[in-house]
Parts: sequence; structure tokens; C-alpha cells
Amino acid sequence: MTIADLWHWGERVSGHPLAMLGIVLLMATLMTFGLAGSLCFWVIAPFHPPWLSVCMLLVGSVGGALGAYRVGAGVGRAWNGGRLSRQILRLLTSRSDLITQCALRIIPGVPHALINLAAGVLRLPLVTFASAAVLGLAVKWGVYSHTVHGMVSASRAEEALAFGAVVPLLIVGALLVMGGAAQRCWFRRHSRDDKPGQ
Repeated sequence: MTIADLWHWGERVSGHPLAMLGIVLLMATLMTFGLAGSLCFWVIAPFHPPWLSVCMLLVGSVGGALGAYRVGAGVGRAWNGGRLSRQILRLLTSRSDLITQCALRIIPGVPHALINLAAGVLRLPLVTFASAAVLGLAVKWGVYSHTVHGMVSASRAEEALAFGAVVPLLIVGALLVMGGAAQRCWFRRHSRDDKPGQ
């Protein structure tokens, strides 16, 4: 069996309604328990047009976010995560507005599982939390889905290098740069609190 055979098999299976429902439910379940549900992206985005990929990814990831929020609310202050968990808790304690939560969703490198759990632990307003999840993840999944779709569907080198295919990659690069800067800016002031022995 060749790579092409596997690819065609994946295209056939991934288009079946039960397979689509199954992968979305799997993503939501994994994310509810803080597991790597975003890996489902690689089973969705290469085989579906961007608009459908974004819809599936949104249902799975927002469903998982709401599930993890409930888990965090149940655990409460007994949740004792690592350094980054404590930093996200402190940030959301002082700034939990819609814009901040959206930014945390869009910026690469900030684990969604920690955002979801921290929001539940703090019992942030559910409407704001859900709205930020939908808006932020729609932007992120939209950029990522268009990028992967452009790379997969480009059958010639000229198409792969066309401006329309490169724009999403530039956006991803800009998000990575902004993500690093935002993490340094937001979390720098709390670094002293996380030194060993404190």
C-alpha cells in the first residue's frame, strides 16, 4: 500500500458523517480532560475544505472547553498546576475580559487546557468564556485550516508559492512572534513568585 492509497482511503473515510461526528466527539472528550485533542486537527484539516474544517474544529474544541470548564469548577482551588498554570490563574484573576481571553486563545504557545481549567477554577462568567472560546478559536482554526488546505491542495510549486497560499503562513508567523512577546509581557511580573522555595 502506497502513501497515495492511504491518502485516498483517508479522504473516503473522513467524509463519512459518522466518522466526522466521531472525530468531533473524540476531540471534545480529549479536551475536556486536558488531553491533546488538538491533534484531531490533523485528521480534519487535510481532508476537508477550510469552512467545514473550521466548523468541525470549533464544535470539538468549544465543546471540550466547556467540558474542561466544568471539570475546573468541580476541582476548584484544589487544582495545583505547574508554573504556567499558576501564571494563567493569576492573569485571569486580574484580567478576564473578553479581549484578554480571546488573545490567549489566538496566541500560539498558550495551552488551551490550562485556560479552560483556570476559567473553571475561577468560575469566570460562562457567557464571556464561551464567547472568547468561539471568537479566538475561530480565528486560530481559520488561519491553520487555510494554511494546511493551501499546502495540501497545491499541486504545482507555483501554486504553493502563490501569494494567496503564503498569506496564512505569514499570519501564523506573526502570531508566533506576538505570542512570544505577549507571554513575556504578561507573565514576566509573576516570575519572582515562582522561584524555587517560594
